[in-house]
Amino acid sequence: MMTVATEIHDDHGATFEERGGRQVVRDYGRPDRTALAVRKGAGVIERGYGVITVEGDDRIEFVDDTLSNQVPTVDGQGVYALLLDPNGRIKTDIYVYNADNRLLCLTPPDVAADLAEQWADRVFIKDVRVNVASEEFAVFGVHGPQSTEKVASVLNGAGAPEPSLTFVRGSMGDEGVTVIAGDNPLGEESYQVVCSADVADRILETLLTYGLNGVPFGYQVWNTLAVEAGTPRFNTELADQIPNVLGIRNALDFEKGCYIGQEIVSKVENRGQPSKRLVGLRLNQMAEVDSTVTADGDAVGTITSVVESPSIETPIALALINFNTTLTDEGDITITANDSHPIEATPATLPFVEGSATSARIPTYPEPSAETNM
Repeated sequence: MMTVATEIHDDHGATFEERGGRQVVRDYGRPDRTALAVRKGAGVIERGYGVITVEGDDRIEFVDDTLSNQVPTVDGQGVYALLLDPNGRIKTDIYVYNADNRLLCLTPPDVAADLAEQWADRVFIKDVRVNVASEEFAVFGVHGPQSTEKVASVLNGAGAPEPSLTFVRGSMGDEGVTVIAGDNPLGEESYQVVCSADVADRILETLLTYGLNGVPFGYQVWNTLAVEAGTPRFNTELADQIPNVLGIRNALDFEKGCYIGQEIVSKVENRGQPSKRLVGLRLNQMAEVDSTVTADGDAVGTITSVVESPSIETPIALALINFNTTLTDEGDITITANDSHPIEATPATLPFVEGSATSARIPTYPEPSAETNM
């Protein structure tokens, strides 16, 4: 599937890549300069989501029964949630928005078709209609300390929404849009602008050139800024992990009744801590994903993401390590891949970069104990 505004992307010098079977912008050139510009202003990215709509009188109960968080019952509200397998491992993350007579669900691009089919197979006698709508909608992210001013400068008929994951309906130019308050995955104030795919080029042009200027950026910069913000992402950290390990408590409702995988999540929560935790590391040179993290001679974990940070001018990484391992500046921490020369590392508190907002996915854990846990 192509981007929804390829011509405009081309005009700005975009290069493209495949992401889950969908074409997205990789970058527009000079990614380091672009990353710093987003951190100072307002950046605009076309998001490569898969989109599912769910309609029918039983839609809220039906979707809610499958997810780790409560689906909102009120129009204009949304939630970030997870779909787990019976072993409590993450099959996908998902945003679900209550849009009056339907639910709008945003997933990783390669998940939507299979998930919609699974849901459709479970409908039975319920009044539920599931539809893959990835080609019907466009979603643009607006991120940066000036994103609120950016949105306000071009949005008619409504003010910028708040709090996080609520939305308003309005227009940009002559075109209708839905504007969602983001959960700040890049560590900056953020919004998502949803529109019909057939007006996407006009909405993107508005976001880039009208009102306060917007800086176009692609997924190379997105990934860099997300790591700087300490945000675990689906393909690199979330997939096939137990959510407690990643500390993404914003995706879990521990008071919620039974859903697939809930028993495992509750069991780990009741024990007080998971087996591993996600941490930040500063490196003295670039490393490879899946490299081994060693502390004082013992292998304690694995690198999940690594980028060159333009903001702090050093390589940084996210790593999953044994929960009870304590990393200190005085310790001997190294990163190794195969037989390569060890790379020196020091622990870093997340986020690496303090922006205009804090990512809702910043890992949060109970205090370590001496117990051994699963």
